[in-house]
Amino acid sequence: MANIWDKFDKNIDVEGLKADAKEAAENGGGDFKEVPHGEYEAEVNKLELRESKKGDPMLSIWFKILTGEYKGSLIFYNQVLSSGFGLHKANEMLRSLDSGVEVEFESFSKYNDMLMDMAEAIDGKLEYQLSYTANKKNNKFSEYEIKDIFEV
Repeated sequence: MANIWDKFDKNIDVEGLKADAKEAAENGGGDFKEVPHGEYEAEVNKLELRESKKGDPMLSIWFKILTGEYKGSLIFYNQVLSSGFGLHKANEMLRSLDSGVEVEFESFSKYNDMLMDMAEAIDGKLEYQLSYTANKKNNKFSEYEIKDIFEV
């Protein structure tokens, strides 16, 4: 009888997984407090096009809080891009980052290139006053708005 765990050893990068676990432990194990809604001074820690759990294209922005009780914690902005409304919301957020890169959608590969250009343009140069609030219609969702931009 085959060991049921063999399939995981074959399908998962075990060495990579061990390295990721070690890195997480060295970085405090992700023991961050849950960030309540409010306004925060933050920087963009990650800006990327990725695949959602359902397999849809999704814009993902990680905002890292720079000051206060939640310093070092992350606020995650995720917007699925499979509808016109979702793409519109994502583009509004991207434009509000004021990176100097023109925000437009031609194709997902070009959108990904644009996001990489934006990340490079703002990395270490811009910080933001981020308003992070509950959605008025459904408090399971959050609203995000850039209130101010600071040059570093």
